[in-house]
Amino acid sequence: MIQQSTLKKLSEVLGLSISTVSRALKDHPDISEKTKTKVKELAVAMEYEPNSYAVQLRTKHNNVLGILVPTINNFFYDSFIAAVEEDARLHGYSVLIMQSRDDLAIEKNNLNLFRKNMIAGLFASISIETEDITPFFKLNDLKAPVIFFDRVPVSDICNKVCLADIETARVAAEAIIKKNKKKVLALFGHPHLSITQKRLESFKATFVKQSPLTKVDYAFPEQSLPSKEVTLAALDQPEPPDVIFCMGDLILIGVMYAIHERKLRVPEDISVISISNGLLPTLYDPKITHVETSGYKLGKRAFMQMLSRLNGNETIEEVFIDSVLIEGGSL
Repeated sequence: MIQQSTLKKLSEVLGLSISTVSRALKDHPDISEKTKTKVKELAVAMEYEPNSYAVQLRTKHNNVLGILVPTINNFFYDSFIAAVEEDARLHGYSVLIMQSRDDLAIEKNNLNLFRKNMIAGLFASISIETEDITPFFKLNDLKAPVIFFDRVPVSDICNKVCLADIETARVAAEAIIKKNKKKVLALFGHPHLSITQKRLESFKATFVKQSPLTKVDYAFPEQSLPSKEVTLAALDQPEPPDVIFCMGDLILIGVMYAIHERKLRVPEDISVISISNGLLPTLYDPKITHVETSGYKLGKRAFMQMLSRLNGNETIEEVFIDSVLIEGGSL
């Protein structure tokens, strides 16, 4: 196997000092264009590659961006990761992905691993148990920016890229009201999360303002199996709901299991509307009417914000991605 050429070998061949060769490779303004060209051409010919570990030690970080999600087994996070990785590669970065499993201890351990790997920056969606975000700010010691996304802390001293949660819930509620539904079963995620709290408050406020006589029952099953159980119990009531709202894809899966188990027709027997990343609603017949919350679009916007911070922008901001109602045949 061909050995990697070193700066010393390049300097010996060219008759230049090691520092001159090093600065030429970095396009230092003190080095003439002629010398830069000469050094770079020889570096290519001798298959020179910089010592990435040495660069890491010198700069206190490398070209790796961290992504921390509650779970990888989720189409929303999968599409977010795909968008970030796509843009990261174009800008010379790679990604290191870890999942917290909604466990605070695992989340803290992952943050330690990110620090040990001297990541250049971190995209983070916090766990259900996270209340203190101080451990995330320890990355500041590496001058590594943190961009929170989707599940974000309530703190206003951190960068966030979010879905327009208030608008999303309002759009869903208005779509139900427009159909003159009389009894709504509204299923939300974990009540501890700010994303749930914002959507719940907006959903409730829309009904209070626009349709105060509509009966709305609320539950927080979060995952598919509890969602199925809650839905089955509601459908077996003497006065079952005529529409079910699902805050996310996992809830939608459970709801549709229950509907199929009871052999109900959509929308003749029961109507359904969801907030979704977009893929799952298309797998049912009829397609599920949903408010699209794209993980891919969120990933693209989050990378733009990260790149800005890596280039020296120290502004703290919260950015929102607009929501869109996608009509299916389920409402």
